Amino acid sequence: MTTTPTTQRPIAEYRSQVPALQAKAYFNYGGQGPMAQSVLEAIQRSFQQVQQLGPFSGEVNDWINRETDQTRQAIAQELHVDAATITLTENVSIGCNIALWGMDWRIGDHLLLSDCEHPGIIATAQEIARRFGVEVTTCPLMKTLNAGDPVAVLAQHLRPETRMVVLSHILWNTGQVLPLTEMVAACHSYSNSVPIRVLVDAAQSVGVLPLNLTTVKADFYAFTGHKWWCGPEGVGGLYVRPGALASLHPTFIGWRGITTDTKGKPTGWKPDGRRFEIATSANPLLAGLRAAIALHHEWGTTQERYQQIQTLSRQLWQRLSELPGVTCLRTTAPYAGLVSFQLDSKAHRQLVQFLESRQIYLRTIADPDCVRACVHYFTLESELDQLVQAIAEFKPA
Repeated sequence: MTTTPTTQRPIAEYRSQVPALQAKAYFNYGGQGPMAQSVLEAIQRSFQQVQQLGPFSGEVNDWINRETDQTRQAIAQELHVDAATITLTENVSIGCNIALWGMDWRIGDHLLLSDCEHPGIIATAQEIARRFGVEVTTCPLMKTLNAGDPVAVLAQHLRPETRMVVLSHILWNTGQVLPLTEMVAACHSYSNSVPIRVLVDAAQSVGVLPLNLTTVKADFYAFTGHKWWCGPEGVGGLYVRPGALASLHPTFIGWRGITTDTKGKPTGWKPDGRRFEIATSANPLLAGLRAAIALHHEWGTTQERYQQIQTLSRQLWQRLSELPGVTCLRTTAPYAGLVSFQLDSKAHRQLVQFLESRQIYLRTIADPDCVRACVHYFTLESELDQLVQAIAEFKPA
């Protein structure tokens, strides 16, 4: 049963605004969400505004300040935090790098990752280990997909030397939704000489889960606007918990993050999340992200959209589970929009190519070797039919 939204905007009306959804069955929201026409127009208007005002002038500068303030506030409202805790970035990776490189690492420190983190995180951790003599280990959360307690597994891998734990709120490969609040609490309550900081890769959770980061209490929460929010690529953010701000130091530094005296000489850092911002960005994209967020609210509340994602992903999981030769990674219905599955033939890349030839878009995952389909709240049941039927017809070479 589908969720009845509090507003009257029909799904068909929403989809009619999105060029990428015309004559296509799209299941790649976890990679990049398609933008609505209203989002594209907001970006175009902003680029025109900049050119008409300057583009380098006092008036443009005032406009940029308003745009950044409004965007910071729009993001903060979605995450239920104060706008001062938000650093505007370009994407998840930059947010994660701010947190990872901003720590005051020492030889012998321990950095703990889950075994389901993105290669970009793993590569960054490896370089930190090389430069600073930090030990990097992994926590086996993949095995808890269908059984086991992620909180207990994490707690078993904490050490007195652990300085940071990196987790994904929703695991990008299996779709598992981690009990993040409890896992953060386990890290913060661990008896240690220095606090264990928790960095969260939120690539697959922002725009999906109803979030209140004030209660979650993660130290750093890195996200982007171009996936489930369906905004433009090039705009993201990092939430820094107020209690963790003093422990994080800027690494890449520019005029946006510093304070100056009357002669323009640097005197220190901005007092809030702005200290991690660097220099000139594509400011017209900010209007696009705000337009994308506002458009989602026209359909329903965050909770209603999440419930619809759950309903549709459950339907897809059920139908895939019934297909001969197909095994879903989860043995029970997923809690979010990522549905990962395997073919007995393991011809995953061939399947993705076959589906794309039919205008059906999803992707392969390397570890575990599988195919991932992403279901949004405005996915149509007819698209689920189209996907399942095409998989049933696929014959590997």
